Amino acid sequence: MNSTTYMRNVGHSISRAELFEKQVGALSQISRILCRSDNIEDTLAKVLAVLHDDAAMQHGLVSISDSDNSSVQISAIHSDSGSVNKASGSVRYRSGEGIIGRILSHGNSIVLGRISSEPRFLDKLALYDLELPFVGVPIKGTDGQTIGVLAAQPGTPADDLLPERARFMETVANLLSQTVRLIINLERGEQIANERDELRREVRAQFGFENMVVGRTPSMRRVFDQIRRVAKWDSTVLILGESGTGKELIASAIHYNSPRAHQPYIRLNCAALPETLLESELFGHEKGAFTGAIKMRKGRFEQADGGTLFLDEIGEISPMFQAKLLRILQEGEFERVGGTQTIKVNLRVVAATNRDLELEVDKGKFREDLYYRLNVMAIRVPPLRERIADVPELAEFLLSKVAQRQGRPLRLTDSAIRLLAGYSWPGNVRELENCLERASIMSEDGTVDRDVISLSGLDEDARPLLAASATQSVDLNGENMDERERVIAALEQAGWVQAKAARLLGMTPRQIAYRIQTLNINMRKI
Repeated sequence: MNSTTYMRNVGHSISRAELFEKQVGALSQISRILCRSDNIEDTLAKVLAVLHDDAAMQHGLVSISDSDNSSVQISAIHSDSGSVNKASGSVRYRSGEGIIGRILSHGNSIVLGRISSEPRFLDKLALYDLELPFVGVPIKGTDGQTIGVLAAQPGTPADDLLPERARFMETVANLLSQTVRLIINLERGEQIANERDELRREVRAQFGFENMVVGRTPSMRRVFDQIRRVAKWDSTVLILGESGTGKELIASAIHYNSPRAHQPYIRLNCAALPETLLESELFGHEKGAFTGAIKMRKGRFEQADGGTLFLDEIGEISPMFQAKLLRILQEGEFERVGGTQTIKVNLRVVAATNRDLELEVDKGKFREDLYYRLNVMAIRVPPLRERIADVPELAEFLLSKVAQRQGRPLRLTDSAIRLLAGYSWPGNVRELENCLERASIMSEDGTVDRDVISLSGLDEDARPLLAASATQSVDLNGENMDERERVIAALEQAGWVQAKAARLLGMTPRQIAYRIQTLNINMRKI
């Protein structure tokens, strides 16, 4: 405000009746603005302009709180200065900081007769006349929580009408409450949308074929080709394979590379629940259907409507429940437990099991009609021992995941890879990943060598379960082996007996003991 305006305002006194008339007129204009304006930014700008032009409340600003109510940021300001308008967007007040921050923290109005008398007034934009009053009032949500702050400066020195100006500002703040809530909802909705899109990108990257295809053996190339083909259609898929082969990963890849990728992906382990709870979990229940059913609950089939339902361990369900499952797979409809209304759903079912379902059918433990209903497109995942040639590439891939979680680079030595490739892997890929994570923990410098690998995982002193033919096939004079790898390989072949390892290497026991110490080799106990 320039000095001419200031002197004119100072010299002009106003009666309580005149002030009341101005404020009623201003509130009428603000109400019309809030009713007809569609653009939120324009709405706030027009409201602050009415405060300045018709209610003698200058340099009005609206600050809106962040999601956790720890600070407010200026969202609108009335100023003739372009630099002030530009800089205002970056100004924030933490809860309790300055006058604006104090209003946010305790939710009460603050009225200053003269700004210069309050040392906690910050004026980060150097906007206000320090010899004039200041009025700041909270903008509250429906729950009474402060969601913003409205502030402005009267154009005249403090007088006995200052309380009326404060009450007027509180009335305007109440009118602005719905608009500010709308701004917050839009901002948080945009944030949620951005987080959702980012999550979708991460999920697609995680389950994309380019990141999933780890393995060059013909059996795995066939699996990847089947996944790629079946993902485009809505056919029911049955994934067969031992525990730890990655059946759930394949189910996820089918969903996230299908036309249903933006719809729900719901998973259920059928072996994790007793049959009494499985029906309610899959089909849902009505309020009062049984003791503890205090409200209606949708089951997994309803939750997955439009998307994909993954039923893991499908071979574990009882013959009686198999009949109920067969109906929904055939008809696409069911009733909630305790309900009479038939509910229709449109979803894709992907099932998985580590059982031989054909054998279970022959034994009478699995319904033949349900088996054929599930077995539209069967994908058999080979165990890791049938694709040992994939172990080096798979180990590098899994170790990179471990390295990402640990936030440091990790490296597999050739000797470690040879050790991993000579193991039978009864626990399949899951065992390999756990083995690599254990080894990385034992590796302080990030180099995963064979002496930090424990293949059984039963205890830290367990011997590797390497087949004798595999260890004996290691050439101790190979050109690709350094001295440390050669000593470790000899120890492996000798069952970690130093005297035997020394004979294999043409050394004395004293020489091999010296090398074990200097090469920092962890001796296994047998």
